Amino acid sequence: MWNQLKEASDFIADRIEKQPEIGIVLGTGLGGLADKVKADHVIEYSEIPHFPQSTVEGHDGKLIFGEINGKRVVLMKGRFHYYEGYSMQQVVFPIRVMHLLGASNLIVSNASGGVNPEFEVGDIMLIQDQINLQPDNPLRGPNLDQLGPRFPDMSEPYDLRLLALAEEVAIQKGIKVHKGVYASVSGPNFETPAEYGYISRIGADAVGMSTAPEVMAARHMGMRCFGVSVITDLGVEGKIEVVTHEEVQKVAQKAEELVSDVVLELIGKWE
Repeated sequence: MWNQLKEASDFIADRIEKQPEIGIVLGTGLGGLADKVKADHVIEYSEIPHFPQSTVEGHDGKLIFGEINGKRVVLMKGRFHYYEGYSMQQVVFPIRVMHLLGASNLIVSNASGGVNPEFEVGDIMLIQDQINLQPDNPLRGPNLDQLGPRFPDMSEPYDLRLLALAEEVAIQKGIKVHKGVYASVSGPNFETPAEYGYISRIGADAVGMSTAPEVMAARHMGMRCFGVSVITDLGVEGKIEVVTHEEVQKVAQKAEELVSDVVLELIGKWE
């Protein structure tokens, strides 16, 4: 795996001029941030050695290198999921490559189902912690000592200073945000009412099918992480309705501008 990571990162490094400071994973319906970057290099996943290929509608497959608010960034437009049949090593492969290219920070976004009774469809949740309910862990197996320790600390998976800064930005802009815990499940089916209830009872506020493995891999490498979820459906008793992927995308797209505003300002204030 280390040799594959090096081959992929070396391939990319030969094609970009400046190292990225921040890696950004654009989740379902949140790809509009790519329009805000001053791009100088775009590399298709299909060009990169050992890179998986996205199979989900709404997920493009490219790395975009450029600048946002004075910071060098690499945007991952199209992420990989365990439910697609990829191993956890493949799911987090791009995160590790971004780190090898120089990124010491990670921003992740996703569409998720709200299980907190106070949430409504279209709300924005800043992620303050996570619960991994995926059936595997990207750190399982021989440890890659070049990346991080065998037993990485997870007492602060999402950087508290960045979380406070994002909340401050949202307040200044008059954008309503919640803070909460994100539970990550394998999917690809949406949850049953009983599963929604279980996820709520164990302490989560929202549930989705990504993000946690990426953050675990990032924290293993010492990256600072910030995460945001768009609540695209509700898993609250009495509010549960039939959900489709197309409806999830539509809701996420409506919230896209607000999420982008917060993230853009956050990047400008990033230290």
